[in-house]
Amino acid sequence: MVYLFLALKVPLVAACWLIWWAIRAEPEPADEPRDDGGSKRRPHPREPLPRGPRRGPHGAPAPLAPPRTRTPVHARGRSLHR
Repeated sequence: MVYLFLALKVPLVAACWLIWWAIRAEPEPADEPRDDGGSKRRPHPREPLPRGPRRGPHGAPAPLAPPRTRTPVHARGRSLHR
């Protein structure tokens, strides 16, 4: 049990060391400064979404909803006589 407790501390110590190293690291300087804030290319325009089916006087009416009825269940009780 003590071996497991000590072995499971190794990843915890490694994670703490990695976080400490990342905090202490200096950021790399940029090769060339950019004042424009981004790319000069314009983003590609999105295609319009597909149109839905036409309703009203120019198309078919909306389909009807399915019936919302349940079929009756006729359960039979067990007889107590043998």
